[in-house]
Amino acid sequence: MKYLLITCAALLAFSAHAKENESASEHKKETIAQHQAIAAAHYAAARCLGKGKDEKTCHAELANACKGLALGKLCGMRHVH
Repeated sequence: MKYLLITCAALLAFSAHAKENESASEHKKETIAQHQAIAAAHYAAARCLGKGKDEKTCHAELANACKGLALGKLCGMRHVH
């Protein structure tokens, strides 16, 4: 009986640990997707500038692409100028 209780306790602890890892894994997937979306927005801004458009236009497009995605109007990234 004693061993059965120990086994049950171990299984419960393992189950709780597995759920924690699953939650952390889901968070990691969401974080990766957010970073990829931010990178895509910045890449589009770089292409915009590369096409010869002015910085104000490209930054406006970047700000629009970043709404609800990252902090700041430029997706949380700033350059030293």
